[in-house]
Amino acid sequence: MNSVQEMKGASIVVETCAAIEPGEDVLVVSDWQVANVAERVTAAAKERDANVSMILMDPRKYDGNEPEETVAAAMMEADVIITPVHRSITHSSAVARAKEQGARVISMVKFTSEQLIRGGLYADYRGMRPHCEEMARKFSQASEARITSPQGTDVTVGLEDRDGNAHPGIADEPGEFTALVHIESNIAPVEGTTDGTVIFDGAIPNLDIGVLETPVEMEIEDGAVTSVEGGREAERIANVWAEHDDPAVYNIAQLAVGMNPECPEFNGWFSNDHGRYGNVHFGIGTSSNLGGTTRAPVHFDAMMAEPTLELDGEIVLTDGEFTFF
Repeated sequence: MNSVQEMKGASIVVETCAAIEPGEDVLVVSDWQVANVAERVTAAAKERDANVSMILMDPRKYDGNEPEETVAAAMMEADVIITPVHRSITHSSAVARAKEQGARVISMVKFTSEQLIRGGLYADYRGMRPHCEEMARKFSQASEARITSPQGTDVTVGLEDRDGNAHPGIADEPGEFTALVHIESNIAPVEGTTDGTVIFDGAIPNLDIGVLETPVEMEIEDGAVTSVEGGREAERIANVWAEHDDPAVYNIAQLAVGMNPECPEFNGWFSNDHGRYGNVHFGIGTSSNLGGTTRAPVHFDAMMAEPTLELDGEIVLTDGEFTFF
């Protein structure tokens, strides 16, 4: 029975999310830790009469690392790229080049067989798409964002002349990208403009952290993190940064909101926690794949559970509830 349900979930990926057509060249990029999910997705794509190849590589060390050169070369030849991987390659140069070449890219990080059966994958992607695109438009039209929370977050972010990105869980046009199961809108802040205090109390899906036991507090000045405090989670972040002699790792790269109604709580699943409905999160590290100018050797996201988001003074999200739909 589980195999039947897993194939149902894999069919959602290839039919609804990737909109694969017969004869398209589809590349499934994976690693041994997520190979079982990759096999389901590959089988579902074959059922669409696509030309499907699956490549397994060693898991990357950190999210944001580049795939192997042979994998990057294969990506340049594909119409559709689906990436069930243990470490995200979403913010890699390889993905950026493939999108420029016209590939549609579907990211599936740390996906498990259970996630093919239940949870955020079963959202109404088509129904949420207009709301996701409207949120991206609001980002595009704004000059400044302010995020506050009951926990003490108070930070401002410059957005002028930056375009918002809608990732509604569907990538059906050349060069589009989406991540499953996020249903997310985001924007790359203008470099050097983010200032204030952020207290993350939800989750940090990257760096093997997950749901936060202790809040992580970051001070941000001129667009970069200047201090991080908290429990073991903060220590983990500081240790990863210390491994890299590159100031770009401290860059505030992304402001995003999760919009998947089928992800009501943080539960430790990588994709669920990104898409958790009503969360605001910051990406730290690479912004160049989102419309910014910074490329860093590592990228991670950190979530707030009860944020209020203002765009040029208009409240679009209050205590984790959207105000415009």
